[in-house]
Amino acid sequence: MDTTPLWISLRTALTATIAAFILGLIAARFMYAYRGRWRGVMDGLFIMPLVLPPTVVGFLLLVTFGRHGPLGQMLALFNTSVIFSWSATVIASTIVAFPLMYRTALGAFEQVDRNLLDAARTMGVPEISIFTRITIPLAWPGIAAGTILAFARALGEFGATLMLAGNIPGRTQTIPLAIFFLAESGQRTKAAIWVLVIIIIALGAIIGMQYWTNRQGLMPARGKEGKV
Repeated sequence: MDTTPLWISLRTALTATIAAFILGLIAARFMYAYRGRWRGVMDGLFIMPLVLPPTVVGFLLLVTFGRHGPLGQMLALFNTSVIFSWSATVIASTIVAFPLMYRTALGAFEQVDRNLLDAARTMGVPEISIFTRITIPLAWPGIAAGTILAFARALGEFGATLMLAGNIPGRTQTIPLAIFFLAESGQRTKAAIWVLVIIIIALGAIIGMQYWTNRQGLMPARGKEGKV
């Protein structure tokens, strides 16, 4: 049995999760501080890929990165294209995973006591230090949850990936695509095996992240006990 879809899916999901993690934190930090009149519109745009059908997201990406699209024309200047490439699978997975990371991180930031942040500012602590050393540690359980959701969403992405990257065995065929086309061709046993594989990966990621987060939460408490 060809295991290429497994490695393509893992590479795609991990890369997309890292991208969604970084972009999601940046967007959540910006929206946490922003109180302008366009806040509702911007929040809606950030969440839009989550509520739109995957085929709509895929079509918009295809228009954007296509030969006549704005980004597609820019890439053409360098004789390159992302359509029907592994990069396309990463882009599609990042776009659909981003809203989960962004919204969960923003909710976690909003739970942080602003009095602690204001106290740090009065002591002259730089904003970047406040964000990295106070806000993120206090909001970490929510950020970790967002990371898990983003990974699971990127791992299971199907519609947008099919439209932007296609189903090219050994190149863009992820596990969800393999399951669909195997089931369509009547190879249900092989499809069931891939279903089991993707369930094990997703469940393992959830359990692993929860275990790591719990250990992170216990370490400070143990440190304090040691000092006593």
